[in-house]
Amino acid sequence: MRYWFNVDTGRVESDETRSRGATVMGPYETEEAASHALETARSRTEEWDAEDRKWAAGGTRDDEDHED
Repeated sequence: MRYWFNVDTGRVESDETRSRGATVMGPYETEEAASHALETARSRTEEWDAEDRKWAAGGTRDDEDHED
């Protein structure tokens, strides 16, 4: 079963209870993961923004992944 986070209501919904046409995030494998959708999105956005700033400053996005 998949789970969704309804941004409008702040509730987790399953495939069976998912509000059609609502603003949802997902799907997620677990109800727990869906309940943390906003935190996960915020964390990923912060990571991507940091990578973008590094790239704009002349670095590369994957500098940390390569060792010389």
